Amino acid sequence: MVQLAFYFFAALTLGGALAVLLTRNVLYAAFFLLLTLFGVAGLFVLAGADFLAVGQIMIYVGGVLVLVIFGVMLTHKPEPPTDLNSQQPNRIVSANRFAKGVGWIIPVLVAGALFAALQMLLARANFALLDQPAGWQNTTTVIGKQLMTEYVVPFEIAGILLLAALVGATYLAASHTKPSRHATR
Repeated sequence: MVQLAFYFFAALTLGGALAVLLTRNVLYAAFFLLLTLFGVAGLFVLAGADFLAVGQIMIYVGGVLVLVIFGVMLTHKPEPPTDLNSQQPNRIVSANRFAKGVGWIIPVLVAGALFAALQMLLARANFALLDQPAGWQNTTTVIGKQLMTEYVVPFEIAGILLLAALVGATYLAASHTKPSRHATR
């Protein structure tokens, strides 16, 4: 049953990611990204990382993806009809770097070499956790205890840095218009 769930979440993740790549509609791509993120959260649950799964859903699905969908919906404009004689603005000129028809060879070779190197690295690795029996352990309490005891100083420093970034972003976003000295009376 666990293998069936793994195959389902893996297919959901890969299918959603492939659909994000292949669709031309940005709103559909955002919804397919939703499926991909849910699939990754399911894989986190199956791997015993329930804290990461909840964080994945709360942060990426609940925050980032909703922000992306709102941004797409608020900025979406219908494309004007184009006639055959008009020039197309914002054309990407980098598509002609490689000869037509063989531009996919170099990326496939690089991806294949990277896959072979990672496969060889994983085959030679000695994972100590594989020898231990598999069991379910709630990671949320362990992470919470470590964040509040052993790693409290880095946790607080990260919080202060995020607060400083928020204040800086607010300052930069605020308008800096000064009232003119020569105002009309």
